[in-house]
Amino acid sequence: MTSSTSLTRTLARNPRVRITDVEVLSSAWYVLRRTTFDYQHRDGRWTTEQRETYDRGNGATVLLYDVAGATVLLTRQFRYPVYVNDHPDGMFLEAAAGLLDADDAETAIRREAQEETGVRIGELEHVFDVYTSPGSVTERLHCYAAPYDPADRGEGGGIAEEGEDIEVVELPFTDAKKMIETGEIADAKTIMMLQWAALRGPFRDAPG
Repeated sequence: MTSSTSLTRTLARNPRVRITDVEVLSSAWYVLRRTTFDYQHRDGRWTTEQRETYDRGNGATVLLYDVAGATVLLTRQFRYPVYVNDHPDGMFLEAAAGLLDADDAETAIRREAQEETGVRIGELEHVFDVYTSPGSVTERLHCYAAPYDPADRGEGGGIAEEGEDIEVVELPFTDAKKMIETGEIADAKTIMMLQWAALRGPFRDAPG
């Protein structure tokens, strides 16, 4: 186990939190850290706490939509973590997404959308940023929406050299909404983006 104090003194935005130690538990894929800190409760008491955080970097996602055809473009791929936690077959239906790596969020999601769906994004709208698992995962997800033209779609499918095997799925928007209720769409980012599209986005005036 490697001890690290690189993050101990850098976070001082909250006077009720005093970080005393940061240990790297694993860095085989991404980075798992255990942090020890003193925390001041609302009643003034100080206690020593420990939390483990998984740092895989930040990411971006995009909901691709076609208003004229009333469709959205999603992806389906095998997700092992959901497979071991009661998902029927691990074939997960979701919006195109990926890690930022060294890019800014807009550049990254343009890259990921083209790799996964074959769509070269033109107009791009930033919708919101979210933390999807704040109890343990540090990732902040930048959420975008963009129109696509079915006639301009490329091959997509992901990068085979990286083990990606991605099916591109075009769905009527009304069907996608129903699939939230049935559990066929169970991905948090995709559900949030579909709800946004229905309430404030491109399908807000659509019937049903």
